[in-house]
Amino acid sequence: MVHRTARVALRVTAGQRRRCFGLLRSAGDVWACVLEVNAWRRRRHDAPLAGYQELCRELSASGAGTFAELDSTGGRSVLRRFSDAWFAAAKQRRAGDASARFPRRRRGLVPVRWYHGTFILDGHRVRIPTARGTTALWVRLARQVPYPVEQVRSITLLCEGGRLFLDVTAEVPVAVYPPGEGPDPARVAGVDIGIIHPYAVAGPGGQALLVSGRAIRAEHRMHLADTKARHRAVARRAPKPGQRGSRRWRRYRARARAVEGRHRRRVRQAQHEAARAVVGWAVEQRVGVLHVGDPRGVLDLPAGRRHNLRLRQWQIGRLLQILTDKATLAGITVHLVDERGTSSTCPTCRRRIPKPRGRTLTCPHCQFTGHRDLVAAASIATRIPGGGRTTPTAIVLPGMVTHRRAGRHLPGAGRSRRDPRRPPGGVRVKMARCGPPHRPVGSRSPNKRGSTTPRRRPGER
Repeated sequence: MVHRTARVALRVTAGQRRRCFGLLRSAGDVWACVLEVNAWRRRRHDAPLAGYQELCRELSASGAGTFAELDSTGGRSVLRRFSDAWFAAAKQRRAGDASARFPRRRRGLVPVRWYHGTFILDGHRVRIPTARGTTALWVRLARQVPYPVEQVRSITLLCEGGRLFLDVTAEVPVAVYPPGEGPDPARVAGVDIGIIHPYAVAGPGGQALLVSGRAIRAEHRMHLADTKARHRAVARRAPKPGQRGSRRWRRYRARARAVEGRHRRRVRQAQHEAARAVVGWAVEQRVGVLHVGDPRGVLDLPAGRRHNLRLRQWQIGRLLQILTDKATLAGITVHLVDERGTSSTCPTCRRRIPKPRGRTLTCPHCQFTGHRDLVAAASIATRIPGGGRTTPTAIVLPGMVTHRRAGRHLPGAGRSRRDPRRPPGGVRVKMARCGPPHRPVGSRSPNKRGSTTPRRRPGER
């Protein structure tokens, strides 16, 4: 049995929306109270309150009705979140990571979780628990929960981009296959994680899979360009530090948060589509083990402002987590291996190759040519989990490549990749010109050849 989580939007009235946001704000008050209590104890040189049971005793001593409509179960979920974050930071600091920080930042809205037996799920409706003596809060779901009711273990109320969602976690059994059709543990495939290709898979028998992520990269680029354009347009109307914003500014900020939330949802859906394509292909090839290259070591290398932004948008940890969850549900084992040198080593002569500018890897020593990501995936498939960098003994290069795309739902994914947000029908949008004026190709002067128009000297009108 594995745990799966599905995010479902809520369709609420104005009163229900006000009450749901009240619960999230009350959870933020619980978080702030824990921070304040620990600040007092820190000034008195006392031990901080970080244990879950200690925090629950403090919550019980506060009395009923202290946090509005938030019930004790929802309050304890916030305390559990704080305790887990505190002990995770303490574990990292004991391991030598001085950059790990304890939770000390206040939050306005904190997600609230309720466990099995405290809520009621009835089709498209769910009853969210509230404090004793308050009116029952029934909200409507935008779609049916994809899991049977008896498998649902918890629900989490959260806000993203100004919209309310419900994360439904269920305990789902691992997939069962007919005899002779399930994943074979003897068949191993290598997975190389990248930006242009989120997943490049090299399987046994010369089979390979390439999942294109150019639509995801275009979504990141165009969203960044739109965000910069909006900031430039409202820079003069922005309130100064300490000044209260106007209603127009609050509407602009609400719209900006909505656009940011929509962008995150689009990218997340595209990442799930990419992982689903990999797992589906692995099931068809009866692959039982996936060796996934772990590239998270590049996150510690300062590479400049622009490249650091690309690495942040890459979201390596989320790609690994999504692939691991879907593979586990399909009965496929995932192992993380060291991928260093796989994209710059020739698979035939084992020599180092300068990094190519494109996707084609060409060896200047033995004249080998192949797809750079697939060569890396084939090398990753031969590496030993937990054994560091190893020299592969035999690399099976792919001969049959299957191509898939991730992010077909993104704007303009079916049209030109130059500008995915260009309106259909060839309508051009007039934009402000940046940089030098356009000059015709093949001429260094705007005047036509043979023109008798005298050229102006600098300073003449």
